[in-house]
Amino acid sequence: MSLYIAPNEDIVPTPGKSRIREVRAYVSRSTEYGASDVHDTPDTHWIMGLPDATGGWDQQTTHPPITNPMSRYPKYSGSRSSWGVARVPTVIVEIEDEEGRIGLGASTGGEAAAFIIEQHLSMFVEGQNVRDRTLLWEQMWRSSIHYSRKGLGVHAISAIDLALWDLAGKTLEEPVYNLMGGRTKQRVPVYATTSRPDLAQALGFHGAKVPLPYGPSAGSEGLRKNVDFIGHWRDAVGADFPLMLDCYMALDLHYTADLARALAPFQLKWIEEPLMPDEYAAHAKLAKKLEGLGTTAYFATGEHEYTRYGFQQLIEAGVGLLQPDVMWMGGPTEFVRVAAQAQAQGVAVVPHGCGVYGYYMAMACDHINLAEFMMMSEQADTIEPNFGSLFKNEPLPEAGYILLPETPGFGLELNRDALNLVRPYAR
Repeated sequence: MSLYIAPNEDIVPTPGKSRIREVRAYVSRSTEYGASDVHDTPDTHWIMGLPDATGGWDQQTTHPPITNPMSRYPKYSGSRSSWGVARVPTVIVEIEDEEGRIGLGASTGGEAAAFIIEQHLSMFVEGQNVRDRTLLWEQMWRSSIHYSRKGLGVHAISAIDLALWDLAGKTLEEPVYNLMGGRTKQRVPVYATTSRPDLAQALGFHGAKVPLPYGPSAGSEGLRKNVDFIGHWRDAVGADFPLMLDCYMALDLHYTADLARALAPFQLKWIEEPLMPDEYAAHAKLAKKLEGLGTTAYFATGEHEYTRYGFQQLIEAGVGLLQPDVMWMGGPTEFVRVAAQAQAQGVAVVPHGCGVYGYYMAMACDHINLAEFMMMSEQADTIEPNFGSLFKNEPLPEAGYILLPETPGFGLELNRDALNLVRPYAR
């Protein structure tokens, strides 16, 4: 029998407290990097994974290939631009209250997400109080279930939720991590996602993650080249520097097991996202295979997973390291639930990407000991903002740590002069 033994009442915004006046969703028409998508870079950038015509690379204008979900199709097996990874750009959300305070949030989704935010989700936010974020999240989630659950719809919720937390921090004049219970560490340690672990080590990062060059379609020769590739970097950085491997959903169950067995001597810290995210049964079988191999590398995944429900499926499948992206998976309101869920079940958490937003999650969650920094310089040789021109004041690592400010909210300011913002569905 249900425990609704008394009728629910609608939440009335607290009298005397400022209400949310307007939700606005923007896209950028700038041609500068960062105003669109992290992959909106030239093919000469390492993150695009484009070797020369012979399959080689010089780490200057050509770079190691990066296996990905489209690598099995020859037409789309070159640079990531060949299959349009950046065709769906960033959506930027502003939430303004009656006193003129503005909270900022962002996610992937472009005009499609902007439509959902302006035409549907805004109705659950406008007129409410920013203190009631859990209620607003649940109403957005339930009301969008017929078209959402994962992907674009949850990206839209995430952008709004980030903006709500930012506005709450500005309202209470506290950084977001203080709203979540305060700091759990003085600074946030970060590792580098890069094509050059040797340079990351020299810059002081606490480990480096490299993309896997070849997938199953490259056959046994590709497997051998993968082993040589990782062996080269292990020799370059020494035995004690943490190395991680990103497989970007390109592999299958048996190939991953063979790869893990072959790479065991190199003591990888984790093997990330080898399978497509919805292959839950294969995740469970792979977890058992890896356990049987006795590998010490974590089985890691989750950057393309959504909400506590999806992450519970990964936990039950035996994944040992979850990598939720707070800009995609549901925003801070849902992220803290997933972090607690994982901790209660003995599963590690390291946020995926998401730049400054991930650092705030790591600062607030005692269970999180590391965060990711994406090397966005073209040759992975200098530290540049993860979001490019999006923000004026994105915090950057020094000697492998991020020191977060005491600024209210997330402490970010839009770089409006560079963005050329357009509000496609203004009401």
